[in-house]
Amino acid sequence: MENQSIGKNLSYQRKLKGYSQEDLSAKTEVTVRTIQRIEKGDVTPHLQTVKLLATALDINVDELLNLENPKEEAIQKKWLLLLHGTPLLGFVLPFFNVLFPLFLWIHKREDNPLYNRHGAKIINFQITVLLLYVLSFVALLTLDKRGFILFISVIPLCVMVVLANIMYAVKEYKCYYPLAIPFLKFKGRKTAKSVLVLFALMTSLNVTSQKADTITRLDGTKISKDSLTNKITQLMSDAQVHGMAVTIFNQNKPVYQKTFGYKDYAKKLALTGSTNIYGASLSKAVFSVLVMSLVEDGTIDLDTPLELYLSKKIHEYEPETRWHDDYSALKNDSLYHKITARMCLAHTSGFDNWRTAKKALQVLHEPGTKHMYSGEGFVYLQVILEKITGKGLQQLAEERIFKPLRMDNSAFLWKPEFKTDFAFGHDQEGNPYKKDIDNEPRSASTLETTASDYAKFLQGVLHKNLLSEASYNEIFSSHIKVTSPTSAYEGPLNRKKSFEETNVGYGLGWGYLDTPYGDAVFKGGNGSGFQHYSVLFPEKGMGALIMTNSRNGRAVFIALLRTALKDMFSTLEIAAIYPLETASAFC
Repeated sequence: MENQSIGKNLSYQRKLKGYSQEDLSAKTEVTVRTIQRIEKGDVTPHLQTVKLLATALDINVDELLNLENPKEEAIQKKWLLLLHGTPLLGFVLPFFNVLFPLFLWIHKREDNPLYNRHGAKIINFQITVLLLYVLSFVALLTLDKRGFILFISVIPLCVMVVLANIMYAVKEYKCYYPLAIPFLKFKGRKTAKSVLVLFALMTSLNVTSQKADTITRLDGTKISKDSLTNKITQLMSDAQVHGMAVTIFNQNKPVYQKTFGYKDYAKKLALTGSTNIYGASLSKAVFSVLVMSLVEDGTIDLDTPLELYLSKKIHEYEPETRWHDDYSALKNDSLYHKITARMCLAHTSGFDNWRTAKKALQVLHEPGTKHMYSGEGFVYLQVILEKITGKGLQQLAEERIFKPLRMDNSAFLWKPEFKTDFAFGHDQEGNPYKKDIDNEPRSASTLETTASDYAKFLQGVLHKNLLSEASYNEIFSSHIKVTSPTSAYEGPLNRKKSFEETNVGYGLGWGYLDTPYGDAVFKGGNGSGFQHYSVLFPEKGMGALIMTNSRNGRAVFIALLRTALKDMFSTLEIAAIYPLETASAFC
C-alpha cells in the first residue's frame, strides 16, 4: 500500500507539471525504468531518490510520501516531541536549551521538511530567550522593582511556551514561538554562520555572568561577590557589629548591595535596604550638592561673605527654632562677618563643631585660614540660605535632591511613615539607643535615609547628575589641607607619625584624597549608635558605602574597604596609624 501511494503521488505530480517519464528522468538522472517501477508500486524508493524527484518537481518531499501511514506518523510525533521537549534540559545543563535541539535539527532536518521548519523555530526562540535573559539580568541591576519582575518572569514564560508547543506540535504538527528572532532560516543554508553566532552569544552570556558575579577593584583585580559576603560576615562577627548595609560601585553604578544583621538587635528584626537609617554627618554631603545647585542658579556666590545677603545682622534676627538659628552670641564677634559659603563647606569657618550650654557660639580663629571640622558652619550656611530663598531646608532638599534622584525615603526630619521600618542605633554591647524623632532639620546632621536611597545619591554624584562638571570639580578639589588629626576626627588621637605627611584635604562638604587612581572624596557619619563611611573614586567610577547601626561599626571599615576595593589610599588609612579604639570615623 505504501509503495502504491508514493507511485500514485509521483504520477499525479509529474502529470500536473506536464512532464513525461523521460522528461523527469532527464531532470533527475533517475532512470526511466526506475520511475516506471515506482509509479507501478513495484519498488520502495530510497529517501534520496524521493528527494531528487521532489526537487525536480519543485515540491516538498512530504507531497510524495504517504503521511497517513500510522507508523510514519508515530515516528514523526516522537521526533517532534524530542525537538520541542529537549530545551527543558537547559534547567539542568547551561545552554542545553539551545544545544540539544540544535544537534537534533542538524541530524534530522534533511529527513523531513517538517523537522527542518520546527527545529529552526525552536532554536530561534531559545536563542532569543538567552538574549532576553541577559537583558532581564541587566534590568535587575538597574531598574529596581521593574527589573526584578522582568527577571523572574522570563523563565516561567519560556516554560509555558515550550509546554504549549509540545502539545500543539504532537496534535497538529504545527508550532508557534512568539517574538523569536530568525537566526536560522528554514532551508538551513546559513547553518554554519548561525552556529557561530550562537556560540558567540553563549560566550558573551558566560562573560556577562562572570562579570555579574564579581567586583572589579581599583588595581584591576576582581573579587567574587560571595567572597565579599563571607568576608563581611566574618568581620561583623569578629567586631560584634549589629547591623550593616554595604554598597560597592563599579562603572558609576552599584554592583553589590547587601544588608546584614539587625535593625533591632534585641528583637532580632532584620535590617533591609529599605529600613530607615539615621545618616548623621552623611547629611553634609547631600547639603553640599544642594548648595552648589543654588550657586549655579546665582542664588549665592561661594566667596561672598554670607552676611551681605541679609537685610540686617544675623544676630538681630529672632530665632525661629529651638536653638540652631540663635546667633545672638555673635553680637560682639568681630570675625563672623567674613565667613563665606566656601568656608562653611570646607570646614574653615572658624566655628567649633557644636556650641554647648557652657560654651557659647563664637569664631575661634580667622575664617578661611585653618581647617576645623564644624557642624555649626554648615548650619550657619543653611540658615542664611533659608532666609535668602524663603524656603526651609527640607523643601529645598526635596526640590533639588530627593525628588530628582527618586530618594523617596529620605528627609532632613523624621517622618511618621519611617516608624514602620527603622533601625535603632546600638552601643558596644548591643543595647539600643532611644530613637530621636524630634530633631529640627539641620544640614549637618539630621538626615534620615535608607541604604538604597543613599546609594542613589552616591550614584548620582558619580554620574555627575544635578550639577555641572565645573560644580563637581569644585566639590572634588582640595580647598584646604588637613594638618591636624583633631581637625578631621572627633576625639583625641595618639599620633604615631606626623599628620603633615598625609595627603588629606577637604573639598566642599567632602574630604579629599590625592591617590594613584585619581582624586577620591570621602564622607562619614557618627552619632547615636550609627557609624557610616563612604568613599568615591570618580575617575575610576568606583566607590563604597558602609552604613552601620553599631558603635562597633568603624572597626570593620578598613578591612572591608581593602577587601572590596583594594582601597589602600582612603582617609581611613590615617585611622590605621592610630589605635583603632580611639579613632573616630570622619564625620
